[in-house]
Amino acid sequence: MSERSQTGGSWPRTRMRRLRAAPWSRDLCRENALTAHDLIWPIFVQEDPGTSSIPSMPGVVRYGPDTLVDAVGRASDLGIPAVALFPLVADAKKSADCAEAVNPENLVCRSLRKIRDAGLPLGLICDVALDPYNSLGHDGLVVDGRILNDETVEVLARQAVVQADAGGDVQAPSDMMDGRIGAIRDALEAAGHRDQLILSYAAKYASAFYGPFRDAVGSGGSLKGDKKTYQMDPANTDEALHEVGLDLAEGADMVMVKPGMPYLDVVRRVKDRFGVPTFAYQVSGEYAMLVGAAERGWLDRDKVVLESLLAFKRAGADGILTYLAVEAAERLARG
Repeated sequence: MSERSQTGGSWPRTRMRRLRAAPWSRDLCRENALTAHDLIWPIFVQEDPGTSSIPSMPGVVRYGPDTLVDAVGRASDLGIPAVALFPLVADAKKSADCAEAVNPENLVCRSLRKIRDAGLPLGLICDVALDPYNSLGHDGLVVDGRILNDETVEVLARQAVVQADAGGDVQAPSDMMDGRIGAIRDALEAAGHRDQLILSYAAKYASAFYGPFRDAVGSGGSLKGDKKTYQMDPANTDEALHEVGLDLAEGADMVMVKPGMPYLDVVRRVKDRFGVPTFAYQVSGEYAMLVGAAERGWLDRDKVVLESLLAFKRAGADGILTYLAVEAAERLARG
């Protein structure tokens, strides 16, 4: 007996391959589409001029003050609507109290002003977290080996205001401290930044896929211990919904799941439950795997890049942070 489809048809009256037979019918029936407007480009910035490579992320570079604007301008020309900035902070500026994070003249703030002064018409997303500034590599203040929650939140709120003052459009807390969204929202309101968006890393997992990123921002070598007391257990999905609900109640405008492809089930659950703008991050480890395999000839790079990003759209993501954003946008422009 033949299996029936959801419409009640059966073979041979229903032949699923009819709709796949021609390019025009495939185009008409395509359920999801990927465009440059779905992409956010994470950019690493550095103090030194020029660029510097990141060995664990082949093809990704850190941009200096003389190369940053041209790079961002290229992304804007391709239709990418936003970039996210992450700094490589000099070791001499890292400290246990993370004071550099709230310095109005820090690397991120100067980079924001430089891009803003260039008049580029795209959104500027700012990471709100202490790990690039922390001499111990953690996203929060550390005392006697314990990551402090409330004291960290106070610093994060000040950091968000400083970044908004410098021209950031979106504050994106990636720390996973409890209560930080409400505190940041209150601080932004008090400082007159009523129109600032908050993109919360609401479901960020204690993942092994972040290694190359920590190389890029220089926090990996200084990290003491792990982040399991504040980032989520990879085994949990119900907890992710709880986290997202709390962050929305505290004033988040958008939410994010991180990492991406290994957690697409979480993206789907979040989108189905809340129906809010939902983003996902194709993290450094995912990038390294795809690019590394392509460099060895094991995968077709052009095809797997677009296929991997389309998977995010299929899972319900409204936007995707990916180091492949410019490459993907160029590929999409070629058709």
